[in-house]
Amino acid sequence: MSYSVGQVAGFAGVTVRTLHHYDDIGLLVPGGRSHAGHRRYDEADLDRLQQILFYRELGFPLEDVAALLDDPAADPRAHLRRQHDLLTARIERLQKMAAAVEHAMEARKMGINLTPEERFEVFGDKDPGQYAEEAEQRWGGTEAYAESQRRVARYTKDDWKRLQAEVDAWSERYAALVAAGEPATGDAAMDLAEEHRRHIGAWYYDCPHEMHRCLGETYVSDERFKAFYDGMHPGLAEHLKEAILANAARHTG
Repeated sequence: MSYSVGQVAGFAGVTVRTLHHYDDIGLLVPGGRSHAGHRRYDEADLDRLQQILFYRELGFPLEDVAALLDDPAADPRAHLRRQHDLLTARIERLQKMAAAVEHAMEARKMGINLTPEERFEVFGDKDPGQYAEEAEQRWGGTEAYAESQRRVARYTKDDWKRLQAEVDAWSERYAALVAAGEPATGDAAMDLAEEHRRHIGAWYYDCPHEMHRCLGETYVSDERFKAFYDGMHPGLAEHLKEAILANAARHTG
């Protein structure tokens, strides 16, 4: 049994243009062609498309999806297990968000004023100023610290939510990479390390590769940083440090 590009687009809820693009970049090349040269998709192609759409829903860039799916050592069942774990975590977070919205609606209907803590507890217990005093003691005399303070002073609640969304998306992708057994010195890990460095530069302060190297060492030597990164996936802190070092070497020689 094979299917036309239009049929597959209908099954999957994507556009024909999207399927053409996936073919052009080698992400999903149909298994056959009609006598007229039109794309024909078989069951294996549909399985791969399902995997692609799962990863896309989780925020993975297409190049990362291709690297994961084309790994000859990858077990298709491992893909499903990883996707299930990531989706389950997302569902739990969304359920908490939905419950918070319902709580806010009910409180408004009954004329109850929520406390600030109740309004924002759904966004987690991450306090941007949690380590402010220690940070000032350690780096207060540096230009990087001063620049970071200037920037974060202007951030609104929406800015912090956007920042955290970027962190969450990156964390999911890096945890999936480690779970898949990708080496820290591989292109996929180094690309995510570079994304990590640029995130710091975009939100906090200019972070050249040499400074990023120092941060990478801190992620392993400082128990709190290590616990934070290892909490995403066991061994992630050390893996990230090595990826940061490899990425810095790649860019600076």
